[in-house]
Amino acid sequence: MDVRRRDLVAPALVAGACALVAGVLGLLTPAFTDYELEAEPSLQALRDGDWMGFLELAPAYGGSLVLRAPFALLPDLWGGGGDALFRSMAVPCLLAGALLAVALWRRAGTPLAAWVALVLVAANPLTLRALEIGHPEELLGGVLCVAAALLAARDRAVLAGVVLGLAMANKAWAVLAVVPLLAILTSGRPRFLLAAGASAALVMLPLALAGGAVEEGAAVAGNSGNIFQPWQVWWFLGESGQLVVGTLGEKPGYRVGPEWLTGMVHPLVVLIPVAVSLALLPKLRNRPWHDGLLLLAFALLLRCLLDPWNVSYYSLPFVLALVAWEVHADRRPPVLSMAATFLCWLTLVWLTTRVHPDVQAVAYLAWSVPLAALMGARLLGLRQGAAAPAVAPRAI
Repeated sequence: MDVRRRDLVAPALVAGACALVAGVLGLLTPAFTDYELEAEPSLQALRDGDWMGFLELAPAYGGSLVLRAPFALLPDLWGGGGDALFRSMAVPCLLAGALLAVALWRRAGTPLAAWVALVLVAANPLTLRALEIGHPEELLGGVLCVAAALLAARDRAVLAGVVLGLAMANKAWAVLAVVPLLAILTSGRPRFLLAAGASAALVMLPLALAGGAVEEGAAVAGNSGNIFQPWQVWWFLGESGQLVVGTLGEKPGYRVGPEWLTGMVHPLVVLIPVAVSLALLPKLRNRPWHDGLLLLAFALLLRCLLDPWNVSYYSLPFVLALVAWEVHADRRPPVLSMAATFLCWLTLVWLTTRVHPDVQAVAYLAWSVPLAALMGARLLGLRQGAAAPAVAPRAI
């Protein structure tokens, strides 16, 4: 769409309202959330002026807490307590989502496509789940990856690298975006890689010196622990009939992951998508730049399929990348992203308390595997049709 600056007022207000509503609904209490168990002790140490305690107590995603550290101090301005801290730390994540929603609104081909994309990004129900569980940083990571891709489309190699480095410091899974962004860039790839590594290292350096978050991250990478969810490709390789206990008690019908998978699965969650992305990279030469966004969405979906820890909010970055691709690839509304969001909510949230875990697994795999195959076929060029695709202009 041909958009003037004053035309952005309405979408900015709507995106801001969506972020506010998501915050109100999803940040009711930190009690019984991952935030309370993992992030709150570190952040409370920061509020108390104990910087070393903040770094030592930081969870595996401590880089995200470093990035958002100023927001941990905001509640002190009005004497807010633990609930205020919980909500304050989500503010930059929600703002980032609103900004990306407006950016995609501006780039959509039709008004209907623009407003659908805005709502999917700013008011996605998976964002609500991420907030409720205590992981707003998943939204921030997805936004940073897509923002880096949009910068790469303009050949802003260094800036794209800096933004991607921040995404990798925020959450380690963002390393899956490296190859897709290399596919988008037409020049400056070495500078991009150096900038990404430098910005990630700069954020992670204090945590590495303190040791806590880095050690926990290494432990997570090398061990799948007791977490074995129904929504992943390994589920039916697990052993049934054993008592499985989670944070909130027994989990009837759950399987125990095979022993051979422990210790190798999280490296595979990274290595397989990266290897597949590298294999597809030559196929994207002389293709529209936005197919790099499709490769990003594909890699993030593979991450969900391969991770035995997979929960609802893991799909949020994949959906954001898919929306961004549809906005740039088609003039129609992002119907595939709408369908993916609905199916994620149906199988990862709604069905979880209503059917046996084996049924949950079948329901999830029934749509996610065909979708991954469809995306892979598109990336291989099997669904391009007889005519060679025209290369889209890179100015966005």
